[in-house]
Amino acid sequence: MTTGTPSASRPATPRRSRVRTFLPLGIAAWLVLEIWLLTVVAGAAGGFTVFLLLLAGIVLGAVVVKRAGRRAFRNLSETLQRQQSGAVPAGGQRSEGNGLVMLAGLLLMIPGLVSDALGLLLLVPPVRTTLSRYTERTIERKMQSAAPGTFGDAFQQARMHRPDGTVIQGEVIKDDERPAQRPDAGPRPPIAP
Repeated sequence: MTTGTPSASRPATPRRSRVRTFLPLGIAAWLVLEIWLLTVVAGAAGGFTVFLLLLAGIVLGAVVVKRAGRRAFRNLSETLQRQQSGAVPAGGQRSEGNGLVMLAGLLLMIPGLVSDALGLLLLVPPVRTTLSRYTERTIERKMQSAAPGTFGDAFQQARMHRPDGTVIQGEVIKDDERPAQRPDAGPRPPIAP
């Protein structure tokens, strides 16, 4: 029965991003491709050969991740020691990019021949350097063109640049109340941990 009053319409839901739409489809297609390729190789070379290939990928991936992790930890400790001694200014040295090497190791550890091929491809230094530069440029461009209220905008606002180029993470606290009006008129604790 209609009473003459309009029904409350539902608020418009935001449109799904392309990543949220196509990521599940891409993962499903990748899994189907991996299974199909494993069955083709197993039919041509035998099941034991496929098992040995998968086992070799897992072992090689574990070795790559372990070495990259050790190298990253060693680089971090050396950089901290140099900064504390004053030998190298903060931010004056470019990292070696162990993240892509660790990603290569993880791709090698995932069972499948396509992921193993991608992991081996990431272990090639020119490919890794090119991908690292491309990713860095893309992220920087996205951060600069971030709309207000997005994650990129919040990240940009949280960074404070010093004149020498170092970045200090910080937070701005705006105190509009007068000290007599605040219930806890004592000094504020420092932001740093």
